[in-house]
Amino acid sequence: MFDPVAYKHSTREQWQETAEAWDRWGPTLERWLGPATELMLDQAGVGPGARVLDLAAGAGGQSIAAAKRVGPRGSVLATDISPAILDYAAAAARGAGLANVEVRELDGEALDDLEACSFDAVISRVGLIYFPDQRRALRGIHRVLRPGGRVSAIVYSTAERNPFFSIPVTIIRRIAGLPAPAPGTPGPFSLGGPKVLEAAYEDAGFEDVHVDALDAPVRFESAAECVRFERESFGALHAMLAGLGRADRDQAWREIETELRPFERSDGFEGPCQLLIGTARRGS
Repeated sequence: MFDPVAYKHSTREQWQETAEAWDRWGPTLERWLGPATELMLDQAGVGPGARVLDLAAGAGGQSIAAAKRVGPRGSVLATDISPAILDYAAAAARGAGLANVEVRELDGEALDDLEACSFDAVISRVGLIYFPDQRRALRGIHRVLRPGGRVSAIVYSTAERNPFFSIPVTIIRRIAGLPAPAPGTPGPFSLGGPKVLEAAYEDAGFEDVHVDALDAPVRFESAAECVRFERESFGALHAMLAGLGRADRDQAWREIETELRPFERSDGFEGPCQLLIGTARRGS
């Protein structure tokens, strides 16, 4: 049986542990996710003077991009359940000379402490997929948006279109003896099926729902470097490996590298990845 409380607790601990690595791989993340981030911000209408809420902000790459757009008259509230990773987001904002970014430890499913109608835009970059109660999160987003405000979120599409991630998940699931995820449980591909993200937005009361698909291949010098990236910084994979001993974990990573090696080309590794950018508007 899926236990959302235990899941959320373990997710917080995973990101506490991998915060440093996620921040260290920041330049790689921005090269990979940068185009999708810009599209997300465009679709959310993030511009000068806007008030932006970033859910599951992580180390804050997209928070920084939003803060530069909104300028000194706007603001960005970067939130996450991991205070350790928010420390990196705060440091990144300071390093960029941005005084319009606030960080706050906050559960993205529990936005009750935020004032209703207080944001022009809400964004989330590969975060909403890991919320146990996505319906509650989206209804909370609807409440804190001003009438006419927009939400835009980046999620992975289907496992078949994201083998750089689905191959490790499949191998680890087999070695760890983990069952396939039940429908409705969180995970990297939980919102990637046909019309799933659209239905989630509509169920929360949003209008003008639109989803764009964007190919965003993951590029490294080699499959081994991709494995190192995932091994160090992907909290979801850490969680799946938690019950295994050292020998089994090492075996899993060796198999993953072998299965990813066919994506190596003469000019380096290119792992297929397709992202969805889903946008919707709160009606008046």
